[in-house]
Amino acid sequence: MGEVLTQIASARPVSTGPRCEMCAVDIGDEHQHVVDVQVRSLLCVCRPCYLLFAPVDADLRYKAVPDRYLELAEFELGPGRWESLEIPVGLAFFFRNSLLERFIAFYPGPAGATESELPIDAFETVLRENPILREVRSDVEALIVHIVPGEQVPRCFIVPIDACYELVGRLRTVWRGFDGGQDAKREVSQFFECVQLRSTVVSGERQ
Repeated sequence: MGEVLTQIASARPVSTGPRCEMCAVDIGDEHQHVVDVQVRSLLCVCRPCYLLFAPVDADLRYKAVPDRYLELAEFELGPGRWESLEIPVGLAFFFRNSLLERFIAFYPGPAGATESELPIDAFETVLRENPILREVRSDVEALIVHIVPGEQVPRCFIVPIDACYELVGRLRTVWRGFDGGQDAKREVSQFFECVQLRSTVVSGERQ
């Protein structure tokens, strides 16, 4: 019997693709993610494992990353508001950390994602002016804001948190100089084109 099992095992094709980080089954390149809330990391998972952590009201260590994309057509960001948030570049992601019970921000750069502690009063003003931000799901969704030079209205979306980290990873490979250079700007432009195509346009007043 032992020899038979050995022959069966050796006859199985060796997987060279990604595997679920929970149950180790093969998964395709297009797969879903869950967030480990305690260590703030993303896990690549199969569909059954993803569904285990999909309930949005469950108080679990792991949370499934949703796939909704919302374009905030009426996002309020008054004069001087961006500067008050102390973000040194024109692109940042904001998400609510359930362990800290507050929003934090991170933005791309040559070393990857740089985290920034938001001035509480400044961001509370942004929350009051944009009630829809109360709908951002803790740990798994983020507000992404892009300040485009020459445009009066910033581009603002609520997106899955894994989309943000994917963009940061792509930018890290092409970043040059202080502002990222032309290749980084091209990556950002392509990212927002894809996000806009996937997004449902909503009012900033929704609550």
